[in-house]
Amino acid sequence: MRFFVTISLFFELFKLFFSLNFLFYMLQYFMKTFNYTYNNKALDTLIDFNSFKNEKNILIQIFCGDKKSILKEIATNILDNLPQAICIGSSTDGEINNSKVTTCKTVISISTFENTKLKTAFVRRKDSFSNGVDLAKELCTEDTKLLITFSDGNKTNGESFLKGIQSVNHNVMVSGGMAGDNANFRQTFISSQNQIVTNGAVGVALDSKVLKVCNAFNFNWSPIGIEHTIDKVVDNRVYQISGMKPLDFYEKYLGEYVAKALPATGIEFPLIAQRNGLPVARAVIAKHKDGSLSFAGNLYQGDIVKLGFGNVELIMNNPLESLFDTCNIKDTQSFFIYSCMARRRYMPSMVDIEIKPFSSIAPTSGFFTYGEFYHDNGNNELLNQTFTIVALSEIEDSKNDKKTSCEIQSETQPISEHARSLQALTHLIQQSSHDYNKQSKELEEGKIYAQNLVDSQKQFLKHAVHETNTPLSIIMGNIEMYEMEHGKNKHLSNIEVAMKNISSIYDDLSYLIKKNQVNEATHEINLVDFVRSRIDFFTQSAIKFKSEFNFSSQRKEMLINFNEIKLQRIVDNNLTNAIKYSLPNENIQVRMNVMNNDCHLIIESRSKQILDQQKIFEEYYREQISDQEGFGLGLNLVKRICSEENVGIQLASGENWSSFTYIFKEIK
Repeated sequence: MRFFVTISLFFELFKLFFSLNFLFYMLQYFMKTFNYTYNNKALDTLIDFNSFKNEKNILIQIFCGDKKSILKEIATNILDNLPQAICIGSSTDGEINNSKVTTCKTVISISTFENTKLKTAFVRRKDSFSNGVDLAKELCTEDTKLLITFSDGNKTNGESFLKGIQSVNHNVMVSGGMAGDNANFRQTFISSQNQIVTNGAVGVALDSKVLKVCNAFNFNWSPIGIEHTIDKVVDNRVYQISGMKPLDFYEKYLGEYVAKALPATGIEFPLIAQRNGLPVARAVIAKHKDGSLSFAGNLYQGDIVKLGFGNVELIMNNPLESLFDTCNIKDTQSFFIYSCMARRRYMPSMVDIEIKPFSSIAPTSGFFTYGEFYHDNGNNELLNQTFTIVALSEIEDSKNDKKTSCEIQSETQPISEHARSLQALTHLIQQSSHDYNKQSKELEEGKIYAQNLVDSQKQFLKHAVHETNTPLSIIMGNIEMYEMEHGKNKHLSNIEVAMKNISSIYDDLSYLIKKNQVNEATHEINLVDFVRSRIDFFTQSAIKFKSEFNFSSQRKEMLINFNEIKLQRIVDNNLTNAIKYSLPNENIQVRMNVMNNDCHLIIESRSKQILDQQKIFEEYYREQISDQEGFGLGLNLVKRICSEENVGIQLASGENWSSFTYIFKEIK
């Protein structure tokens, strides 16, 4: 038994020895990263430069939340001590050193590689797309595994810059971001080696046969409210959103204070659109005097967008649960994080929740940007409000490719009452938004159902009107034939009057149903002859109702340019109304005269007073329901035609009389 225990112990010691040697080998021969926070003292008291003297491939990233002169001083000092190093830098809106987040400080990240070559360049052309093209041509090769690039945060169009890179090489992974300046939005700066520039872009290419690079992102900003449409835009400058100036749009939905303080305030509430399957936020970076706004990336005319807000519930989840779903990060040797300034400002007390899980696996560094660069399936995208991360390793693929367990970061961190309140408020907003979307969907379904009913009703009426035309024509034709052979009689006259009323109703319905198909052509019409012919048509109807027409005209000819179908609807509806509502044994006066080159058609009758002269033209409104039948559609149709054709209407009514006057423009 003692022999077997000894053998077992020997194997355990051998495994431990092998693991320690492998760890030593890894530390000695593979990628390593060391992070420092500048303390305004001599750099050689902070960094042991001698430990890097023999390194051939050194990448230095300087994340500067301080003045431009500080970045210049640090870069120059480092390159004096490590002239073989490749150095890039950027101004920030916050810095990341492992699990610690700072502001207005400077973080120096030094990475050494065993099997990765480095090359840097900078571009300063005015055109952002051209800058991307030039940088990619200068740096990208067939062995480039990663392109880290920083652009200025004020002048560069980040989306155009990334598309320029993509046009040269759409396979190389791109990461980095746009420089910040602590939300002052005045001047950002970037650096390549010890060259400091305030416009353009810098980059470093990592060329290797063995370097493994894996990227991921967390968005966690949720759309809320109704959809809006980008109406007018030029690149990243928006001039109109859903009929409003962008500044008015933000004031309407976020309040006057936010609108006035843009872009420093309100960046937490971006517009959210979709790009190549990714949710893309567009945050405001500049406000203009004309009410337009510039965003940190392009928007396009017709884009459907929603306002977004930070979903604290999602942000507070352990990021390892949602990142690197298909990538094994167990052997990661460095993490570089490029995260949006809005995340730090929106949840300053919780920002370390996103970062700490990664710093427990490998050295972690980065900064908070004005826009994040991300590569996905051959597309480079400019993101906002997003946490982006790249994992790097020079270790050869492990036989065990199982995804790293998220239990690596198992400790629970205390969360403040403010954070809990934000979490509760977020849940309320999310649930309210969910309920609103559900109700909107139900309303839209009801609207579609109602529209289908209306369409079906229109289709039925259309067919009914069409089928009515033939029997009406046959009845009218046979009445005329009978009168020619046998003369008129009382019963036949009653049928004829009823038929003419039906015919007038048929014409109204036909016009309403086929309005969009009506030939809008106009031609010269003698209004006097036209009105006289319609009076002749309805004479028998007037006699049936114990009335007669008295027609008079100032002139024999009054010429107007009008559509005949529309003119008939105006005249016929007024004549039939005068017949229906005239008192018994009272004549209907139809007069025509010319005043100031306008033709006046006046139809006056002895009838009950019109009590509400405003409503008389409304659809389905009828004052004398008990006396006469009708739908209340005729005068509404008349008013619509008069509005379309600029025909004036004058209505007067008193005790037992009413007068309608229609004013047409005469042809000179």
